[in-house]
Amino acid sequence: MISPWMARLIGFLPERVTVYISRKILNSYVNKYANIEVKGIEHLDEIDRPIIFICNHLSNSDALVLGHVLEKEDLTFVAGMKLNDDCLTKLGMSITKTIVIKPNSADKGAISSIIKTIKKGKNILIFPEGTRSRTSSMNEGKKGVVLIQRLSRARVVPVGIWGTEKLLPINDKGMALESFHHADVVVNIGAQLDIPKKNKDEEKHEYETRIINFFMHEIAELLPEKYRGIYKF
Repeated sequence: MISPWMARLIGFLPERVTVYISRKILNSYVNKYANIEVKGIEHLDEIDRPIIFICNHLSNSDALVLGHVLEKEDLTFVAGMKLNDDCLTKLGMSITKTIVIKPNSADKGAISSIIKTIKKGKNILIFPEGTRSRTSSMNEGKKGVVLIQRLSRARVVPVGIWGTEKLLPINDKGMALESFHHADVVVNIGAQLDIPKKNKDEEKHEYETRIINFFMHEIAELLPEKYRGIYKF
């Protein structure tokens, strides 16, 4: 695994050089350590773009794996601001298109950027939980993705991922101390979601709660039971 001081050094290089070196290094880690199985890719054949992909979140390697699997979709990822503070994750973000959002806040600027990106026809991937699961099982989803879908009218496709929690395990002492390990990784892509409409007698917050729960249960259906957390059936 690349050391923190080396990551900082690479970060001082010109942007194009940083991106080139980072892509070479991180892609080599994924190719060396991850045995990736992809399911459901055929679901994307007949869907009009743009798409909002929604996925559970287990590891800092999730975006690397998903970017590799869904390379043709030219994804833009939505990431929490705290990721940008770490030199190693900065390298990962340098090789992916990323919109940084302030966690647990109504970040109107970031939401506006996401909507504009989608309306340009670009595909977005969001982790609705907002943070990696420390237990490998799903946590409560945040409602921001419901607003983004409503304003953009983009199609929504759920994705389940597992095995990345072993590929690049969370280190509670700091992201810079995380290292890759050999692991089997599965990416399970679901069908486009038919989003329920708001009932006439339903309050806005009630509808948003119902839809985020719908989204999260659709992700959970793509995962083995032990990963479903609070969204077990």
